Amino acid sequence: MPLPPLKIVSARAKDPKNVTLEGYLANGGYQGLRKAVLEMNPEDVRDQVMQASLLGRGGAGFEAGRKWSMLKKSDIRYLVINGDESEPATFKDHMLVEADPHQLVEGALIAGYAIGAARVFIFLRGEFALGFERVQNAINEAYEYGAIGRDIFGSNFSIDLVLHPGAGAYICGEETALLESLEGKRGFPRIKPPYFPAVIGLYGQPTIVNNVETVANLPWIVKNGASAFTDLGGGRSRGTRMFALSGQVNRPGTYELEMAKNTFRDIIFDPEFGGGLRPGRSLKAIIPGGVSAPWLGPDQLDVVLGQDEVAAVGSMLGSGSIIVMDDSTCMVRAAWRISKFFARESCGQCTPCREGGSWIEKVLNRIESGAGREEDLDLLMDLCDNIVPGVSWPPQQTTICVLGPSIPSSVAVSIKMFRDEYLTHIKEGGCPYD
Repeated sequence: MPLPPLKIVSARAKDPKNVTLEGYLANGGYQGLRKAVLEMNPEDVRDQVMQASLLGRGGAGFEAGRKWSMLKKSDIRYLVINGDESEPATFKDHMLVEADPHQLVEGALIAGYAIGAARVFIFLRGEFALGFERVQNAINEAYEYGAIGRDIFGSNFSIDLVLHPGAGAYICGEETALLESLEGKRGFPRIKPPYFPAVIGLYGQPTIVNNVETVANLPWIVKNGASAFTDLGGGRSRGTRMFALSGQVNRPGTYELEMAKNTFRDIIFDPEFGGGLRPGRSLKAIIPGGVSAPWLGPDQLDVVLGQDEVAAVGSMLGSGSIIVMDDSTCMVRAAWRISKFFARESCGQCTPCREGGSWIEKVLNRIESGAGREEDLDLLMDLCDNIVPGVSWPPQQTTICVLGPSIPSSVAVSIKMFRDEYLTHIKEGGCPYD
């Protein structure tokens, strides 16, 4: 059984008054920022985040404190908050943006103070209309309250915060493509190395890009201390994490769980969380960390929800999206829809992604529509091998960003786990689930 949920970033999410400054202050809002700017210097804040071992919550799982430490010395630095949550079935940042906008603003300001940023930018996916409205209102209220602007809370710290809407491109969730978009250019990822955003980022200045959930943890960490955060979780996975649970479960939704102390079985079947599958259904597969992640089978239900633990079984926690597929799911169709998404969202800069993704989608569509051939399975694996040599995990980096190497994961694992299902499509000339 899972541990009782201890909530850090979603503690106020169900209070509708929390979207206003009055409601946020009544729930302890801006105490972390006050403590940071009035009682701590930027180095103290950085040390607390480093000691907390806060892993980035956007997908890669890189330590936030280490990322900050890589920032090049400069008179001008920028902080960018990545709110371009665009991966299918990933919606935990969306919830935080809508339900607790002041927490996002406070966390962004603490991070800006810690790294000495000249300005903070919050980049939100353009489709988050309600979230955008609430964050902009929170920014306006924070300016009036004195949490943003000149001489914050009577300290010597001054900073401005800008909210920027994205244009609905998945690729802009990649940090360098996001920076290109912020600069008014097309969202094409930049080549790295040699220059990472911490050295040359927004407008050519050193820049830190952090995820929404990552900075949402900062007010709690500053207020309660790094040790209180590291008391939660285990191994490298400390604190709690938001998970977006979807698919064929009774209670899909967003759930905050202590890391490394709960399993996939807990979040899917416990009545407090997913509540199990529909009556009479059995589990077929799990996508554990967004559609970029290799699938897991029912025999891996007891894998712990931790960064290294999921990596050890050949997948990743990634974007925090757990997708449940029961025995009514056509796995060929699932792989095809995922590949169709990646093919459509490719920026087109790199041949393996642009050409390989489109060809994989075409072949999968052919099989799903009933015109497949048995040799198509070898063709699909050959295409996957051309994108990622050896079809390995973690994948080799053959393109500028990780979108290209993400394409083969669902295709290769679905063929490995459900080859008979592919052959049934081919032999019967159509999908048996229709």
